[in-house]
Amino acid sequence: MAKQTKKQQIVAKLDAEKLYDVAEAIKTLKEHASKKFDETIEVAMNLGVDPRHADQMVRGVVTLPSGTGKDVKVAVFARGDKADEAKAAGADVVGAEDLMEAMQNGDLDYGRVIATPDMMGVVGRLGKVLGPKGLMPNPKLGTVTPNVAQAVKDAKGGQIEFRVEKQGIVHAGIGKASFSDADIKKNAEAFFDAIAKAKPAGSKGRYIRKVTLTSSMGPGLKIDTAGIAGA
Repeated sequence: MAKQTKKQQIVAKLDAEKLYDVAEAIKTLKEHASKKFDETIEVAMNLGVDPRHADQMVRGVVTLPSGTGKDVKVAVFARGDKADEAKAAGADVVGAEDLMEAMQNGDLDYGRVIATPDMMGVVGRLGKVLGPKGLMPNPKLGTVTPNVAQAVKDAKGGQIEFRVEKQGIVHAGIGKASFSDADIKKNAEAFFDAIAKAKPAGSKGRYIRKVTLTSSMGPGLKIDTAGIAGA
């Protein structure tokens, strides 16, 4: 008989049909988390939407009150005083045409790309490069803005973007296993609230249909949606 992986051993011990409340799920995931590295705690939500229709798209940003536990690398397209403001706020890279050329040549190791409105003529040439990675600056997400300093601080301070995928699933990392249970729970609740508020006009029937919490190497635990707003 083949030797079971650690994940398989954990799954075998758990009731696959059990519905957990958020606090219990977090506790269970942390108890089984790897000691070798700091696993990411992730949430996946199955929504009653079909994102192929424009009026059923779910997209936005949310600030996780306990942060993400990640050092987000931020690139900013700006000139002059705005470039100086971005650098002072902690942007990792600030540039204009030079940054565009670097990205065209494969320099895409960023978690967030921000631009001032006047730079969109330059950034627009990167649509085929940034678009597939979800990095294209967008005014609706606050990443095309004259207030680049605040946008950089938001990106570095726990703000994440979310976008529903083809299957109607939206997911995000909401912390690390090293976080306290309370901090992960705060982040989970902030994410749930943001998804509830982002319910599109075209959504029919039940909106939040299934919620799962998991960790990088751990099992997926089904969450009781009764206590989640919008479910």
